[in-house]
Amino acid sequence: MAPDGEAGPVICGVMSTVLVYSDDAAVRERVRIAIGSRPDPGLEPITWLEAADGGALIRRVDEGGIDVCILDGEAAPTGGMGICRQLKNEIVDCPSMLLMVMRRDDRWLAKWSLADSFVVQPIDPVEITEHLVKLLRERAALVPVAASGDPLPGSH
Repeated sequence: MAPDGEAGPVICGVMSTVLVYSDDAAVRERVRIAIGSRPDPGLEPITWLEAADGGALIRRVDEGGIDVCILDGEAAPTGGMGICRQLKNEIVDCPSMLLMVMRRDDRWLAKWSLADSFVVQPIDPVEITEHLVKLLRERAALVPVAASGDPLPGSH
């Protein structure tokens, strides 16, 4: 179900890859459990990837194939806000960025970081899922498809 309560178009055949970044394994696990493997019946199951440090996150995004990064704004020693801004400024086809902040008043930091969306920790499973589904649908709408409806090779 789309975040506005209406069902969006079914986007089948396009696998979604989501990378969760946090130095805390428990945070990464809570995100995966809160969202699950198929957060919306109109989307294919998610392939989950994880990064525990900033260098690993940057290398993985540089390799390509990531649709959305969910970033822990409180990760240490490299916080998700700074990495988000760096990736948005350096990667041409940057994945969508969903930032987890500690307080609603930190929304200005999410804007500064150039995040596409943000949620407040502790995460609400419904809220983070809605934000992620919206980002995945937006990203999937940009993927060129062949006449068969399949994504073109190398486009996702």
